[in-house]
Amino acid sequence: MQLHFKQLGHGEPLVLLHGLFGSGDNWFGVAPKLAEKFRVLAPDLRNHGYSPHHPEMDYPLLAADVAKFLAAQKIESAAVVGHSMGGKVAMQLALDFPERVNKLVVVDMAPRAYPRAHDHIFGALLALDLVAFQIRADIEAALAPEIPSLNLRRFLLKNLGRDERGRFAWKMNVRGVAENYTRLGEILGAGQPFTKPALFIRGGKSDYITPADEPDIRRRFPAAEIQVIATAGHWVPADAPEEFVCCVLGFL
Repeated sequence: MQLHFKQLGHGEPLVLLHGLFGSGDNWFGVAPKLAEKFRVLAPDLRNHGYSPHHPEMDYPLLAADVAKFLAAQKIESAAVVGHSMGGKVAMQLALDFPERVNKLVVVDMAPRAYPRAHDHIFGALLALDLVAFQIRADIEAALAPEIPSLNLRRFLLKNLGRDERGRFAWKMNVRGVAENYTRLGEILGAGQPFTKPALFIRGGKSDYITPADEPDIRRRFPAAEIQVIATAGHWVPADAPEEFVCCVLGFL
């Protein structure tokens, strides 16, 4: 599978992996600053953005996609940063393909299992008959009863595009991701620990990483540091971009 990606900057490679419902474009609030020091590559993971759709989706597959992407770009080893779902992909990549990762940064995600928290979002997106809409604002309004947060609706609608006939269509494979959603919440599989440098960045206002997660993090990633950005929630790069960039560059 050939992943769609964007890149900027020059130097040693730095790969940025987005979260659920996202795309590589999500990183471009912080990517220009990171690109002052690195060659930044931001792929769309399978079933997201402009990357291919596929009925199968789990962390070993997602990690293998990224490993193949690095090989296609003739990158032997890279620093890898992943947020949320992308954080789990980054962890799986480091565990399954340690030769491909020289430093690992995981943003507000632990290797444990997570409960299903987005079923209402999948339900709302799949319930829309997109071809019945003419303007984007009407789609945004139709999602409001199930998704009251305007910021979340606008984030989700970044996945909206148009087909060859000019009709609204989802860029991401909404149904395919929904059908694999349980697998995306599962604990990472067992394997040899990743012993190279690793940084876990936790949003101080988020509960995605808790003190109870630290033993498993350190068992799988024995060189891990854990840093907290107190002002951030789960969306750390968006909530505290300057602190996030400082934290990442300081580690790298």
